[in-house]
Amino acid sequence: MSKSYSVAILGATGAVGKELLQLLESRNFPVDNLKLLASARSAGQTLPFKGENLPVEAVSDDAFDNVDIVLASAGGSISKVWAPIAVAAGAVVIDNSSAFRMNPEVPLVVPEVNPQAAANHTGIIANPNCTTILMALAVYPLHQVKPVQRIVAATYQSASGAGAKAMAEVTTQTSAILQGKKPVAEVFPYPLAFNLFPHNSPLNDLGYCEEEMKMVNETRKIFGNQDIRITATCVRVPVLRAHSEAINLEFATPFAVEAAREILSNSPGIKLVENWETNHFPMPIEASGQDDVLVGRIRQDISHPCGLELWLCGDQIRKGAALNAVQIAELLVEKNILKPMASYVSS
Repeated sequence: MSKSYSVAILGATGAVGKELLQLLESRNFPVDNLKLLASARSAGQTLPFKGENLPVEAVSDDAFDNVDIVLASAGGSISKVWAPIAVAAGAVVIDNSSAFRMNPEVPLVVPEVNPQAAANHTGIIANPNCTTILMALAVYPLHQVKPVQRIVAATYQSASGAGAKAMAEVTTQTSAILQGKKPVAEVFPYPLAFNLFPHNSPLNDLGYCEEEMKMVNETRKIFGNQDIRITATCVRVPVLRAHSEAINLEFATPFAVEAAREILSNSPGIKLVENWETNHFPMPIEASGQDDVLVGRIRQDISHPCGLELWLCGDQIRKGAALNAVQIAELLVEKNILKPMASYVSS
């Protein structure tokens, strides 16, 4: 990466925005100029980057002038407004919201899974939902060996998925309960401390919530296969950071457990965590702050001869959001596809 780039972070003061800032520094992304953008009420704050305190600016019509890459994590409604403006100014937008994920003209990219899709962008690349990213990273290496026919997922999602305010709310609720006080819920509809509840995103006519349907539709798009049968149950749990998922996979023929273990132990972005003697498998407390998705407890499904079970934990803010976005930016730079290149083929 000999060339340097002008980068803007939209939503810089949020939990993911701050993580994006840290990752650009720790991964030594070739930043020539960095703009921190947020709402007017956040303007004037400063955030540290490479020994300096950079000012946060209010996003505006001319904020994207001379910007090469925009890392957006400010919510779907904000992205719908500002992403087209940024693209019109000549930037490529890597968007972390759900605003463009299912748009057929917008690539939905997990760099370890479908990097070739990034070349088909017309200015916007979508970052998948956190639960989808974590699951795709663990399932795709197996899918490449034997196409998966059915996925049954149950998620255990941390407060971080709803942002910094949700994390603070769970901490406050925990303290209140331990002091014998009634917990107050403002970010979530119910107290999450010492509790759990099905994901509170909107329900469709079939009884599936929006979060569950993201896993279904986004996984099919990323894998390039609309025939995979997928169902999910998403649950919010009282964990501050890092999501967990129980995954059941069904194949056309049996998939040897040892073969699956060997494949995943050599897959990018995956760390195998299994100690059967001590019953030590992936835990969110150990996944927090880690780039790798922790995968373990891989076993034969005793109810189906062609089924595999596995358990994973991954940092929702890092690989589930900020890290995946920065990796997409690195891919664009490495392959020189900041502008669309139909001839690009993944190496």
